[in-house]
Amino acid sequence: MISQESKLFNTMGSSSPLKRRNRAPSSVFSLFLIFLCLLDSSNAQSTPVFACDVAGNPSLAAYGFCNTAIKIEYRVADLVARLTLQEKIGVLTSKLHGVTRLGIPTYEWWSEALHGVSYVGPGTHFSGQVPGATSFPQVILTAASFNVSLFQAIGKVVSTEARAMYNVGLAGLTYWSPNVNIFRDPRWGRGQETPGEDPLLSSKYATRYVKGLQETDSSDANRLKVAACCKHYTAYDVDNWKGVERYSFNAVVNQQDLDDTYQPPFKSCVVDGNVASVMCSYNKVNGKPTCADPDLLSGVIRGEWKLNGYIVSDCDSVDVLYKNQHYTKTPEEAAAISINAGLDLNCGYFLGDHTEAAVKAGLVNEAAIDKAISNNFLTLMRLGFFDGDPKKQIYGGLGPKDVCTPANQELAAEAARQGIVLLKNTGSLPLSPNAIKTLAVIGPNANVTKTMIGNYEGTPCKYTTPLQGLAGTVHTTYLPGCSNVACSVVDVAGATKLAAEADAAVLVIGADQSIEAESRDRVDLNLPGQQQELVTQVAKAAKGPVFLVIMSGGGFDITFAKNDAKIAGILWVGYPGEAGGIAIADVIFGRYNPSGRLPMTWYPQSYVEKVPMTNMNMRPDKSNGYPGRTYRFYTGETVYAFGDGLSYTKFRHSLVKAPRLVSLSLEENHVCRSSECQSLDAIGPHCDNVVSGKGGTAFEVQIKVQNGGDREGIHTVFLFTTPPAVHGSPRKHLLGFEKIRLGKMEEAVVKFKVDVCKDLSVVDEVGKRKIGLGRHLLHVGDVKHSLSIRI
Repeated sequence: MISQESKLFNTMGSSSPLKRRNRAPSSVFSLFLIFLCLLDSSNAQSTPVFACDVAGNPSLAAYGFCNTAIKIEYRVADLVARLTLQEKIGVLTSKLHGVTRLGIPTYEWWSEALHGVSYVGPGTHFSGQVPGATSFPQVILTAASFNVSLFQAIGKVVSTEARAMYNVGLAGLTYWSPNVNIFRDPRWGRGQETPGEDPLLSSKYATRYVKGLQETDSSDANRLKVAACCKHYTAYDVDNWKGVERYSFNAVVNQQDLDDTYQPPFKSCVVDGNVASVMCSYNKVNGKPTCADPDLLSGVIRGEWKLNGYIVSDCDSVDVLYKNQHYTKTPEEAAAISINAGLDLNCGYFLGDHTEAAVKAGLVNEAAIDKAISNNFLTLMRLGFFDGDPKKQIYGGLGPKDVCTPANQELAAEAARQGIVLLKNTGSLPLSPNAIKTLAVIGPNANVTKTMIGNYEGTPCKYTTPLQGLAGTVHTTYLPGCSNVACSVVDVAGATKLAAEADAAVLVIGADQSIEAESRDRVDLNLPGQQQELVTQVAKAAKGPVFLVIMSGGGFDITFAKNDAKIAGILWVGYPGEAGGIAIADVIFGRYNPSGRLPMTWYPQSYVEKVPMTNMNMRPDKSNGYPGRTYRFYTGETVYAFGDGLSYTKFRHSLVKAPRLVSLSLEENHVCRSSECQSLDAIGPHCDNVVSGKGGTAFEVQIKVQNGGDREGIHTVFLFTTPPAVHGSPRKHLLGFEKIRLGKMEEAVVKFKVDVCKDLSVVDEVGKRKIGLGRHLLHVGDVKHSLSIRI
């Protein structure tokens, strides 16, 4: 999907990819644009868009598709049968062309809700009625909470606010969120939008956020509150790196990595989350544009995973495969190959412009178009779009009063608190407000607003900056040190003077959308400009302890700060959302005990100097020194590791229960009875007859967790496994995680259910799941337990 610098520059054309416009308007022109925007907002409609307004037009009651008493599938079939070819083609584009004669209005499919209702996309607007919506932390920070109930709670609030805005004509019902791509490389500008580098965490985030968006309070499980969309399918994580652009990039991915790393979050979206849509990406995978690959679309999404919904292209992707990738000779061929592959909806106008010619040329038949628009209409039917006045339906009572409620804003603050990761603490944190007379707050991100909400943003309810949050507790002095995060010029003298006079100093540095963004990948992992110089000199001059707060999506090589004894603490705060300043102050002053854990590896700069971003391989290759990617396969040194994060208290783990031996019962004629095997297929009768303790297909691991400190804390318990070294298996991978709250000296037992064939299997070289025979090592914290799987 395409982001934007401002909602004022949201333009779309049919002849080229939608691209971010970076040109800054003149001040006079800015005022003119603002005037137009306010004028447009004041004229915004106050009623929702919907079909089958039987009350306003009683003749519509005669149409089967308006009859709510019959099955949705029959209603869809009735509607499709009434349309002309030209009308059908109008349903293939992101602006659904209305059919006045059938009481169907124009509808805009494209809205966004990555971490709150967004103004990106023409389907959603803010106005005097609803001036803003709750802006939660950017996804990467929410993922750092490792709290699946939080993921769903945020989704539920976002969908409530979306429905409330829909009811006053300011929003649509279809949201092209979440982004569930794997954060494979720290340089990727869009890593901030994702749940991180781990397939299990990404899958759980995808499932629970989608459920929060979609699940209704209705007894009909097929109904949708709003329709979510998991994107960008698949192996998409290069935007613009050293001239390599997503519009032409060919991701060369082996089957093992595809099934083991890139696909699991999308599979979970469809199979477990029952998502209403999947978006195919700009890039090619192994030479084929994803939006024109029948194996990926009809074969996997629709066939294997049984998508109940529609497949949509990223914006102008069909145009891209024709003009940028030169995959077809004519635009008609591009339209036909995409529809025949399983694409249902085109973000943009390309299919609207070229499908009729493709039909006339015999490249695609009308039945394929019927199939595509049926999937689109089915989704709108599930949303109640064809059920008449929404205000008489289940969410009809929602309105402006339900947006930016105190409870919703508190959830945004709580999400930021739970996600913030304490990476270093020499003992000076938390700060005592009583011991601090003056706190120096320094850095280009210390008093930012919009930076805190990242991209795919909306207008927030309000902002609390880091400076405002800290100043609400103690007296502060403030200096940005640099005019922006690029930090080309640094005020060392002013910053060091401030730090030398204060009892403690907080440096808020990092990145923003000028450093990492859609269409903007990084080329290194160093702090931008002279930020490192600013940090180092302030640390040298400071009278009291210095604390580093890093606001960013991806990690940095901050080895210098990690090893600097004068820097007493380091916090990573992602892009913490509208209430970021509240959360940062609550952690620094100990009102909240930090519990976030890193959802991605922080690498040294040397890593990116020898690893091209375009290499999609996950596993290391000793023959050429390639070190692999993510904590699951990377063999080199790290600055901070996946799962790192400190607390103000100390948690201890001990093993309560886990088997030493698991026996697999094979059929008499199984080949591994007569031949020595290193692994077994993770399907078959032996997966139904696992012998462990009392038998069954799964066993339980029980871990006792004790809070050995003097204050309450929240703790994430990770269960990892290191499988036998077969089929290029991961060095370790995450089996499960649980978040628990413990009072001081309190203890609890955390239970994990482990399915041998599902959880202890690995993906082999051809994409099949295999159970490694031999020693598996389970580990939680410092506790390690050896488990043998035999036949």
